[in-house]
Amino acid sequence: MLRIGITGQAGFVGTHLYNTLGLYPDTIRRIPFEDSYFQNRQQLRSFVRECDVIVHLAAMNRHPDPRVIYETNIRLVDQLIEAMEAENVTPHVLFSSSTQEERENEYGKSKREGRALLEKWAERNGASFTGMVVPNVYGPFGRPGYNSFIATFCHKLTHGEQPEVLVDSNVRLIYVDSLCQYILEKIFQKARHDEPVVERTDIPHDFEKKVTDILTLFENYKTLYFDQGIIPELKDRNEVNLFNTFRCYIDLPGHFPVKLTQHADPRGIFVETIKLGIGGQVSFSTTVPGITRGNHFHTRKIERFIVIKGKARIQLRKIGTPEVLDFYLDGREPAYVDMPVWYTHNITNTGTEELYTQFWINEWYDPADGDTYFEKV
Repeated sequence: MLRIGITGQAGFVGTHLYNTLGLYPDTIRRIPFEDSYFQNRQQLRSFVRECDVIVHLAAMNRHPDPRVIYETNIRLVDQLIEAMEAENVTPHVLFSSSTQEERENEYGKSKREGRALLEKWAERNGASFTGMVVPNVYGPFGRPGYNSFIATFCHKLTHGEQPEVLVDSNVRLIYVDSLCQYILEKIFQKARHDEPVVERTDIPHDFEKKVTDILTLFENYKTLYFDQGIIPELKDRNEVNLFNTFRCYIDLPGHFPVKLTQHADPRGIFVETIKLGIGGQVSFSTTVPGITRGNHFHTRKIERFIVIKGKARIQLRKIGTPEVLDFYLDGREPAYVDMPVWYTHNITNTGTEELYTQFWINEWYDPADGDTYFEKV
């Protein structure tokens, strides 16, 4: 059982990594971390004492005064080293640096010099250290105006604003889940070997694209999906990741459930439940009154629930948070709710008759990958 702690656990990458580690309960024990530990020496020392592995993500990315960024990031590294040496412990430390190491700005300098300090600590103490030079990271739940231009684009397009391209350059990007998997592989790789290793590794990017090309994709998602409910054409897994990122910036209570248009004639009614620019699998279920289906979440799958007969409550809860969103649907007014990634969800028959529900999942989901994780709403 590996004991793994993450400084900066509450941040963008930290939250995703913490949740990802939770998918391995038989091999990993997560050691909780709070930012306040850096203000309390005893708590920080207690934290490092409990860890076999520490992923150091805590850092400042933006501040009006660049010098504050540099001083803050170096101080956090110094405090971590001081705590480990005070406790005489040598966990495997993984440090998140940046491709901005090559630049002479204060953030890049703080990352380059912070990595060097931890390398010296590892060599001095016979410990293992992995300095990860990370390209631009994007994904669900990043902070607009802080973590990534992608977060800013998605938030603005889903909240009635038009993004502005300040510099149209080619950007190398990695999806946050890809980064988490890379970190996990490094941790497991080191756990299989006893000898200490001090290394610098350039984490490969998933793809490279111009900023304007990415904005064009998001504008297409906004027009087709956000405005019309159409699942757009998604050419590869990178576009699926971009689309899942876009979906996570939608104000869910304000957007769902989406009512569907009914076409009635003497024969009965006809309802289009989903329009696709991408293939996939469509299925349906019947549920007897009082029964709940689901209570699981997905990390990649795009999924739509459509109630076509009976009454239902669909519940969503973002993993790691207590807030539960309730959506009530009635087959007399057909409607759908889409399941965002990293939201556990269920559907309950709240009526007195059998519930008919139609489901769609996207073609990029491979059942062999194992993308369903059970957790109650």
